[in-house]
Amino acid sequence: MTLATTLAAEPNENLAHISNVLIYSAMAVYLLAFFALMAEWLFGSRSKVARTAAALTADGADRAAAAKASAPAVTVRAKGGTATLERPKAAPKVVTRAAAGSRDVPDGPGAAAGDAQGDLYGRIAVSMIALGFLVEAGGVLTRALSVQRAPWGNMYEFNITFSTVAIGVFLALLALKKNVRWIGLPLITTVLLDLGLAVTVLYTDSDQLVPALHSYWLWIHVSTAIFCGAAFYVGAVSTAAYLFKDSYEAKLQSGGTPGRFATSVMERLPASASLDKFTYRMNAAIFPLWTFTIIAGAIWAGDAWGRYWGWDPKEVWSFITWVAYACYLHARATAGWKGRKAAYLALIAFGCWLFNYYGVNIFVSGKHSYAGV
Repeated sequence: MTLATTLAAEPNENLAHISNVLIYSAMAVYLLAFFALMAEWLFGSRSKVARTAAALTADGADRAAAAKASAPAVTVRAKGGTATLERPKAAPKVVTRAAAGSRDVPDGPGAAAGDAQGDLYGRIAVSMIALGFLVEAGGVLTRALSVQRAPWGNMYEFNITFSTVAIGVFLALLALKKNVRWIGLPLITTVLLDLGLAVTVLYTDSDQLVPALHSYWLWIHVSTAIFCGAAFYVGAVSTAAYLFKDSYEAKLQSGGTPGRFATSVMERLPASASLDKFTYRMNAAIFPLWTFTIIAGAIWAGDAWGRYWGWDPKEVWSFITWVAYACYLHARATAGWKGRKAAYLALIAFGCWLFNYYGVNIFVSGKHSYAGV
């Protein structure tokens, strides 16, 4: 098939219909995974670190004190004689938050030595997520085959591809033995919302692109933008979790007593220091790729419109997003801006990306509005 024939090809309605069926099927599988993840969080006991901390707090300390009162001193035989070891009189110090620079302690859903029942629900959930990923990827592929082009020519196609890549990033981190299963519940929740928005509000029938988009730069520029967005999203989830967990740990450290619901949720998350480190690593790893995305877009604009930069709304907000993440990385590397201040910057940066994704495409007119919704 020649290039001219490919560009003029009519959309294959059968493949488009199969794509729609696969997307709805993926949503159904993701819904089952959502219920399994909820079961893991609700019915699985707290992870090892949380259970150990609870055993050392008020009730556990009281029981230990009662046992200590009736326990005799321990006598051990040393070289040439004996030595008597008295029971410690002071209650053990409870560490409620990790110190900066300390070694990560695996914790949260999926961590080693967690609850067996919760782990079973979690493994079922991960299996469902992997199945849903394959089904949704099939939907994206058949959508591409229906028009014989890259499957991101409008907001509907961008949404289904974005959610597929986000799930793929999550599964890849799990495959690399990273302790990230706790991301599963917020990730699946937002993916279901994203797909629901795609199939109801943003749905667009399969069609060909305008001539300006027929370029190999479409595959390079847009694919990297989607991947960056998916990774930034995972980092944003970790940032939000860090802020909640840091507040929880600070309340414990000050002697406060969080509510039962907050305790139940927060004790299933990794330590705040681990969440902060994970966020920084995700954003730092993807920032160079986002830089490449902007450069690739400028080169494509030069080929398509005869200028590399024209202050189009999409170009402006892509640059604003770049500046926001650059400020976050700089702040995170500066001692005075670590922790919560840097986390707020990370959320602002992701908010800029989100507005660039939805706001500019839907509400702002510009050269990037050619595809419609």
